[in-house]
Amino acid sequence: MVQRECAGNVMFPAMRVKIVGLDPHQQYYIAMDIVPVDNKRYRYVYHSSKWMVAGNADSPVPPRVYIHPDSLASGDTWMRQVVSFDKLKLTNNELDDQGHIILHSMHKYQPRVHVIRKDFSSELSPTKPIPSGDGVKTFSFPETVFTTVTAYQNQQITRLKIDRNPFAKGFRDSGRNRTGLEAIMETYAFWRPPVRTLTFEDFTNMQKQQGGSSPFAPRGLSG
Repeated sequence: MVQRECAGNVMFPAMRVKIVGLDPHQQYYIAMDIVPVDNKRYRYVYHSSKWMVAGNADSPVPPRVYIHPDSLASGDTWMRQVVSFDKLKLTNNELDDQGHIILHSMHKYQPRVHVIRKDFSSELSPTKPIPSGDGVKTFSFPETVFTTVTAYQNQQITRLKIDRNPFAKGFRDSGRNRTGLEAIMETYAFWRPPVRTLTFEDFTNMQKQQGGSSPFAPRGLSG
């Protein structure tokens, strides 16, 4: 995942999720934060094509939360759409005042998606940690762990992003030949990252079974 200093860079590929099992009449916020996987800093070893630990992580950065712009919305509204985080931006500028998520380069991170019921959102803020409680449910997927870089380490990945990133149209050269990984991806003319499903117990059933307790008990995850 690439980040740019100061202006910020749209996260690519964007995370997209499908949410089911919410109370259709309840109001929810959807948010994302990105947390460190460990306390290490990494470097890329070219001759072995591997990431290696290069030392301890840099000092923690200020917490940032991306609140999906469609928030606040009913459970019915969220369940009728694919929730995409294609406007989320990353930066390594610790003085950023644009609301972008701040990350250190060459560190490993895990994106987390949060579904927050309206009555648990009083402390929800782009500059505060996600609130906790029965009305907040957090999802993360191991396959979305990424290492931040300011420049891709592989030229084929650079060309692949230019071809597939809708924000990189100005860099495309329609006349050049595509090879390697790009040739594989050529079969996916409208390639988009897969949609993950966040599944909840149905609110009505939870009311019957638990006497009115929170609907945020996970039934399971499917991809």
